[in-house]
Amino acid sequence: MPIGTVQRRPRRTDGALGSLRGILTRHRRACTVVCSLAVAAALGIILFGRRHDFSVALERASIGTLIVAAVLQLVALLARTEAWHLTIGHAGGTARRRLLYRASSVGPFGSMLNSQVGAAARITALRRSCPATTPCVATLVAAEVPIVTIEAGLAALASFTLIGPLGLPWWLPIPIVGVIGLLAVGVPRLAHRSARPAWRGLDVLRDLRGARSVLAFVLVAVVAQIMRNWLLLNAVGVPATPFDATAVLIAMVTLSMLPIGPSVGASAVVLILGHDGVAAAAAAGILATATGTVGGLSFAGWGAADRLWTGRLAPAA
Repeated sequence: MPIGTVQRRPRRTDGALGSLRGILTRHRRACTVVCSLAVAAALGIILFGRRHDFSVALERASIGTLIVAAVLQLVALLARTEAWHLTIGHAGGTARRRLLYRASSVGPFGSMLNSQVGAAARITALRRSCPATTPCVATLVAAEVPIVTIEAGLAALASFTLIGPLGLPWWLPIPIVGVIGLLAVGVPRLAHRSARPAWRGLDVLRDLRGARSVLAFVLVAVVAQIMRNWLLLNAVGVPATPFDATAVLIAMVTLSMLPIGPSVGASAVVLILGHDGVAAAAAAGILATATGTVGGLSFAGWGAADRLWTGRLAPAA
């Protein structure tokens, strides 16, 4: 060994962290299943003594209300997909809108586990369907950043709706808005200064018209989901305001990052509005999950049907 050099011994903590990371990677699905079952079991125990109230709350929601809620979820998915199409187009992608929508229709299946799985499913499906007309995976991941940044900014502005339901201090939204504001300012600057291919996904922020279009479509998606929450909450007998529905949406998005699976809806509504009645709140959350699943399956069904139809036309052509 040369004089003056010191050989670095591997730390025990490095090996422990590596082992833990490997275990989590190998057993991610098992962890999701276990956490989902644990949360569902906890909700079941809470609702066990309120079975009658829970069933009555479910029966209050009409079929028409559920259909409208599912349509609103579909509108949200389509609007967010169009925003994704804009970010990828500015990043250099030339894939047809039809193929991109078809790839995005796979996302709801992954989102049933958590939001990260849904995004990974969409990116994987897009790369497999049209690799020659889409940017690299790193660019596609970066193309999610403008959309997520706008969603985080809207959530920060609406974070005051969490003060009452969660008993938070009144001043807490101020630093949240400040942090998100710094990110909102820093991300466009990074898009202007960085020339790395991975950051080409931020190119939409360099175009004022493109950034406004992405903001408009994200707003449509967010408003559609708030309307769906408000509609279902009032349908089951929870006296909710649009602010309550906004707080529920923020809780849903936050909890969707955890591996708790389909229990996100009920957990979020019980967390925010459980003080008005756990049974009715859980019923609204379950209906939100059900109508969201129906909207996602409708989108995925169109994607599968379009793939089959295109496959039948290809040999004829």
